[in-house]
Amino acid sequence: MSAPSTRPSYAAVLRTPHATRTFTAALVGRLSYGMVSLAVMLAVSRATGSYAVAGIVMALFGAASVFLSPLRAALVDRHGPRRALLPMAALYAGLLGTLAAATWRPGAPAPFLGTVAVAAGACTPPLGPTMRAVWGELVTDRRLLQRAYSLDGVAEELLFVSGPLLVGVVVGFAPPAAGVAVSALLVGVGTLAFVTSPAVKGVAVRASRVRTRTRTRTRIERGLVQPVVVAAGVGLALGAVDLLVPAFAEQRGHGDDTVAWIFAALSAGSAVGGLLYGVVEWRTGTRVRLPALTVGLGLALAVAGLAPGLATLTAAVVCAGFFVAPALTTAYLVADESAAPGARVQAGAWVNTAVNAGISTGSAAAGLLVGRLPLEAGFALAGGAALLAAAAVGLGTRYPRALPQEQEQEQEQEQKAETEAGAVEQAPERR
Repeated sequence: MSAPSTRPSYAAVLRTPHATRTFTAALVGRLSYGMVSLAVMLAVSRATGSYAVAGIVMALFGAASVFLSPLRAALVDRHGPRRALLPMAALYAGLLGTLAAATWRPGAPAPFLGTVAVAAGACTPPLGPTMRAVWGELVTDRRLLQRAYSLDGVAEELLFVSGPLLVGVVVGFAPPAAGVAVSALLVGVGTLAFVTSPAVKGVAVRASRVRTRTRTRTRIERGLVQPVVVAAGVGLALGAVDLLVPAFAEQRGHGDDTVAWIFAALSAGSAVGGLLYGVVEWRTGTRVRLPALTVGLGLALAVAGLAPGLATLTAAVVCAGFFVAPALTTAYLVADESAAPGARVQAGAWVNTAVNAGISTGSAAAGLLVGRLPLEAGFALAGGAALLAAAAVGLGTRYPRALPQEQEQEQEQEQKAETEAGAVEQAPERR
């Protein structure tokens, strides 16, 4: 499948056959992820009367979701989105429903809630990585694929802003557990609509059909190092900012409402940066742009620590936001270029895991350092994490630049040699 338009624009992306339906369905399911953290936190704290218990439950849920993401993505690559995502979504939605029922009234036992949370996190469907893999199948023009990935990244950013707002609306007239139930409903409906799309039906299942040579596999693994390291560095920086901004506001006598506006400004900057990034006709390769964008983020955050007041900090945070979505979009593009046949979901999942793990680690580290170091030093360290990641991957830009072409040539030879066997294996699936 490919885009029928010669003009690389966002409209051309959405005009691709089945793209709008498939993307919308994926966004409905992914809205669940924007809601679930706050909804579970509020529901568990209300049911147990303890924010400490709620924090532990959320940590367990997040750890299971993040660190098992590549394994779940491997199942999608091996068995296809329809066979893998539907059982995951059914289990995930069912377990969230169980958690909602258990927390609807006070008195739920903490060990039970923790067990259900871990099980739910382990079943989280990798809708984001799978949607990006579908984009790779729908759009064969690399310029148009850049726009598709930018659009995907900006939409995801907006989901994580609107998700908590939706939880706020729900808890205005219902118990917090209702937010968990709505999250379960969204992921179930969204995943079902997603996997029944003709675009998803056409995604080939190749990971179990093609035996990649050891030499090629090694190159692929090395090719994924760059985007994973950058994603981790961006995550570390953003995780630290999550605590540094409230500390900055509190130090100057501002309340939580002010903090919310600063984070909204960060998201807005990221959205605008992502949209602008997608329409630029870049002359440099993705592996060259990747460390450059990360440097921009690091410098902006380091400067933010020198802000004399809240208005200046907000402006600096907006500048930092301009680099967030472009850096992550480029990381996903590089991962897609490095992916083995039929392993696009896994490649994207590793980037996704890296950024989420980085956010968790950055938040934890900032929690330990806030109050022990000046805020200026905290922002400098947050920016330094991004700069260090950029320096690490910048040293390796010469080697991987030829990787996609070399990898493609070897993979084409392997696929030609196994075409007859692959056709025999796939025949029963067509029935």
